[in-house]
Amino acid sequence: MSDSESGGGIEAVVLDVLPHGRSDDDRPRYQKEPLAFATGIEDFRLYEIVLDEDADVSFGDRIDVTDRSFQRVDEVEYEDLPSGAQSELEYAVEDLVEAEAERFVDFFNEAQPITLRLHQLNLLPGIGKKLRNTILDERKRQPFESFEDLEERVGGLHSPREVLVERILEELREDDLKYRIFVREEDQE
Repeated sequence: MSDSESGGGIEAVVLDVLPHGRSDDDRPRYQKEPLAFATGIEDFRLYEIVLDEDADVSFGDRIDVTDRSFQRVDEVEYEDLPSGAQSELEYAVEDLVEAEAERFVDFFNEAQPITLRLHQLNLLPGIGKKLRNTILDERKRQPFESFEDLEERVGGLHSPREVLVERILEELREDDLKYRIFVREEDQE
């Protein structure tokens, strides 16, 4: 879903809610702000959201991070997420890839060369030159219609969903990747 489809906002999935703030915050409990952590649906950016005391936000909710009812929304890095949010991130990414399968199958249909020697498909774990060429040949014949179609037509490509999830998680966890396909950084607009 694009920003325009969600009414101009940025839709995200809640990974974790800390109603009493972070455990490593040494302030008295009454001074801690309730927090939620979320990942963007479109670009997988990670957010820390300061909630109002009466906010009705829970794990797994889809929210608009531009909603004015939140006190503050900050982009954060993977290592800034509390352990609960880090462990839920993989499941959330798997669910998003499943829920938006058409978008991710289209990636296999539309991926392009990055340089003369490197293709976007080669950035996916386990896809080398031979597998990349098989994918390119098959999509010339007919675009892929589903993950199952992709698996059937491209021998050697097992679990394309898992390959995508692995790449998205790598982009979220690693700061020093040269190329990013799915996770948009702050300065990439």
